[in-house]
Amino acid sequence: MGNGVREGPVEFQRDVEPVTARIPAEENQEKKKVLNSLVSGALAGAVAKTAVAPLDRTKIMFQGESCGLFLEAYRLIYHTYLNEGFWSLWRGNSATMVRVIPYAAIQFCAHEEYKQILGNYYGFQGKALTPFPRFIAGSLAGTTAAMVTYPLDMVRARMAVTPKEMYSSIVHVFIRISREEGLKTLYRGFTPTILGVIPYAGLSFFTYETLKKVHAEHSGRAQPSPPERLLFGACAGLIGQSASYPLDVVRRRMQTAGVLGHTYSSILLTMQDIVREEGLVRGLYKGLSMNWVKGPIAVGISFTTFDLTQILLRKLQHGPASER
Repeated sequence: MGNGVREGPVEFQRDVEPVTARIPAEENQEKKKVLNSLVSGALAGAVAKTAVAPLDRTKIMFQGESCGLFLEAYRLIYHTYLNEGFWSLWRGNSATMVRVIPYAAIQFCAHEEYKQILGNYYGFQGKALTPFPRFIAGSLAGTTAAMVTYPLDMVRARMAVTPKEMYSSIVHVFIRISREEGLKTLYRGFTPTILGVIPYAGLSFFTYETLKKVHAEHSGRAQPSPPERLLFGACAGLIGQSASYPLDVVRRRMQTAGVLGHTYSSILLTMQDIVREEGLVRGLYKGLSMNWVKGPIAVGISFTTFDLTQILLRKLQHGPASER
C-alpha cells in the first residue's frame, strides 16, 4: 500500500511536466516570431524608402504645387540638384526614417498577427487565407501602422516642401507647428490617410500574397526567387498605389497647406478645390506617372527585403528547415 501511495504523485508529475514545459517554449517562440517581424519590417521600410528618397521628395513637391506632367517632375529633380546639391535630394529622409522604421515594423508585424488571427477565426491555421481575409489582414495592418505613426508623416511632408532654413530639425518642425498652428495640425490630413491606406495596404498585401500562392501552385516551388519576389512586390505596389492615389494627393495638400498658402477644411472641399483649379486628371492624379516608377520599386524592395530577412533570421535561429 505504501508503495502505491508513493507511485501516485510520481505518475501525476510525469504527465504534467511536458505540458507546463511547453507553455514557456510556445511563448518564447511567439516572442521570437514577433521580434523577427518587427526587425524585418523595420529593415524593409528603411531600405525601400532610402532607395527611392529623391523620387519621394519630388513627388511630395509635385503634389503640393501646380506643376505640370511627368517630365516636369524630373526637371524638378534636376533643378533641385543644381540649386541645392546632390544630397538635398535626400532632404527629409531622416524624418522619413524616423517614421518609416516604426511604420514598416508595425505594419509587417501586424500583418503577420492579423493573418494568424483571421486564419484561426476562419479555420485556415497554417494555410493560405482566402481572398477576402487576405485583403482584410493587409488593410488592418496598414491602418494600425498609420494610426500610430501619423504625426511623423506630417513632419516629413513639411520638411520635404520647405527650404532647409525654415526647419532645422525634426524636433524643430514639431515645436513650430505646435506653437504657430496648434497640436491638432499634426493630425491634419489624418482622415484621407486612413481612407487611402485601407485600399492601398489591403490591395498591396493581397496582391503580393496572391501572386506568391499562384506561383507556388503553378511552379511546384514553395518559395519564389528574389527577382520573382521583386516582380510580385512591384505589381502589388502598382495596383495598391493606383487605387488610393487621389486620397494621397488630398492628404499631402492638407498636410502642407499651412506653408503653401492654402486652407483646406475637409476632404471633399480639398478635392473640389483641386479639381476646380487644376482639373480631375491633372489635379487628383498629379504625380501618378512618377508613382508608377517609384511605387513598384519601393514596394518590391520592401516586400522582398522583409521576406528574405525573415528567412535569414529563422535560419540563424533554427537552421535551414525553418525557411517558409
